[in-house]
Amino acid sequence: MSNGRERELADIFAALGDATRLALVTQLLTVGALSATNLAEGQAISRQAIVKHLQVLEAAALVTHERHGKEVLYALDGSRIEEARAFLNAISAGWDRALSCLKSLVETA
Repeated sequence: MSNGRERELADIFAALGDATRLALVTQLLTVGALSATNLAEGQAISRQAIVKHLQVLEAAALVTHERHGKEVLYALDGSRIEEARAFLNAISAGWDRALSCLKSLVETA
């Protein structure tokens, strides 16, 4: 894996490592594109704080925004989530192989 690719994945996981941002991603995944005002409804933080979290997600290319008149709608970029999932699947497969080897060693000993 190249350093640029590693940096991109690190940015994704860093952005998802915050509970508020993870909740925003979940909400966008569930509902679809929403404004910062809609995303802030029912939250314990301000709309401005939500926008700052959305900017972090956008910097990691997890979220895009599009202006509709006076309203800005934020949407999830599913391809970036897919990249993170594929990376985690590769790690999981590596662990499965390592555990299988360990099991074989223990069973033959």
